[in-house]
Amino acid sequence: MSRRAYVTLLTAAGYLPGVLVLHDCLVSVGSQYPLVVMATPSLSPEARAVVAKRGILIRDIDHLYPEDGKHVLADHDARFRDTWTKLKAFELVEYERVVMLDADMIVMRNMDHLLEMELEKDWIAAAHVCACNPRRLPHYPDDWKPENCAHTAVDHPTADPPSITASSPRPYTQLNSGTVVLHPSSEVMQQITNFISTSPRIPTYSFPDQDLLSDLFQGRWKPLSWRYNALKTLRIIHPQLWRDQEIHCLHYILHDKPWKQPRGTGGDYEEVNSWWWDRYEAIGREMEGLHTEDWNLVDAHVTHG
Repeated sequence: MSRRAYVTLLTAAGYLPGVLVLHDCLVSVGSQYPLVVMATPSLSPEARAVVAKRGILIRDIDHLYPEDGKHVLADHDARFRDTWTKLKAFELVEYERVVMLDADMIVMRNMDHLLEMELEKDWIAAAHVCACNPRRLPHYPDDWKPENCAHTAVDHPTADPPSITASSPRPYTQLNSGTVVLHPSSEVMQQITNFISTSPRIPTYSFPDQDLLSDLFQGRWKPLSWRYNALKTLRIIHPQLWRDQEIHCLHYILHDKPWKQPRGTGGDYEEVNSWWWDRYEAIGREMEGLHTEDWNLVDAHVTHG
């Protein structure tokens, strides 16, 4: 068994379309490392069977949540409740290193080098959060402004993120957890569990897992280029850095996932959504004739218009 792997979380069949596309992408770019799905007890046996038939490894884990009432999300961010459970990636001690990926991503270029890069044992690697808050959402931090966003400081052809110094704006110290390179560790997993149980900061978090990682690994996370966690919004908000052809991993952040937006309805994101749809439809052509019942289960969670 490979001691390195890509890992994603699946708690319900609603994200099956994303997981299958993510896996297909890794295969298509020639990755030599497997995709492991962290599956919670809430995932149905039927969904598990689909995952297994696609050649994706399944690793059973339990949910991870703060105590009831300790952390409250706004109604429109309720989808973030399960993101605490992503942190269970640190529990996968059978692997010496993993790259944790969200299921709403497509891999466009091989990035196995993230599993091979130099990274100290007690460090993680991740790309910066985009702190521009263009929709001016009131529950986002007050210092989330374009002038404080680390991506604002990056101009093409330079793709390297800015250094984090003592005088950097606070958002420079915050990561987006769509792509995280980490070393699984029982000790770190215990630290995370203790932090969730005892830290007075937990109730203040807008983005559960990534806020915790930003705090717990402050001074111990290596910034990655935007290209490894290319938030779809960067294409519009930060055109000075964005180049389609340089993306390694595209992240469909926000609630409007491409599988819930039929072709022709993606608005500003129609083109990037079409990249997901191209991959999804190719999987459909493969599965419809061979595993029709499985495909029907997956496709039931997709909006075709």
